[in-house]
Amino acid sequence: MARILLVEDDPTIGKVLETSLASSGNQTTWVTHGRQALDVAAAGAVDLVLLDLGLPDMDGIDVCRRIRSLQPACVVVMLTARQEEMDVVVGLEAGADDYLTKPIRLGELLARVRAHLRRGGANAVPAGVLVFGGLTVDTGSRRVLVGDREVPLRAKEFDLLSRLAAEPGVALSRATLMADVWDDHWMGSTKTLDVHVAALRRKLESAGPVTAPLPRIVTLRGFGYRLEDASVES
Repeated sequence: MARILLVEDDPTIGKVLETSLASSGNQTTWVTHGRQALDVAAAGAVDLVLLDLGLPDMDGIDVCRRIRSLQPACVVVMLTARQEEMDVVVGLEAGADDYLTKPIRLGELLARVRAHLRRGGANAVPAGVLVFGGLTVDTGSRRVLVGDREVPLRAKEFDLLSRLAAEPGVALSRATLMADVWDDHWMGSTKTLDVHVAALRRKLESAGPVTAPLPRIVTLRGFGYRLEDASVES
């Protein structure tokens, strides 16, 4: 049973989502204010947060950042009426893993929730330790090391790096990465992929110098990405 925190101040939307999530077998806690959400996140483990950005007491982006610090392993999905790309990017960079714009389509939301909560599906990377130069990806313990220093990653950042590391040197399309890491039937923008790749690059590069070179995530314009040995010329 998944533990879901729903943060939505609209009583009509909140009730529909709470009922639908609970009927799908999830343990759902519904709150209407940002400070209530932070209290719940601080009190115990949460698997997934559905977070409305338009809250009455706090800015949703700030709530997102603070939930991420309290629950680094949980998935955060933004619910937003803000459709400008920059607003979405800010939300993703604040710690969200995904977003849905309002008006929300219930079927799509439930499908996204199932996809994020899915564990060990057909596309999962088998448990093991993958080593590439100075980078170690331990898919069993979900740890990433640069040299001997652990790099803290959000859930989807780890999933994305694991997927790239499972086939080093192979060009993976945007569609493949979105299907394998996010959802088999992804319907929204793939901007979330670009934001997660950018975050991965920053975190790996800032982990400090290593004896062995780090592999790099190469952008294949118009196609996707590839994890490549640092010694290979672009």
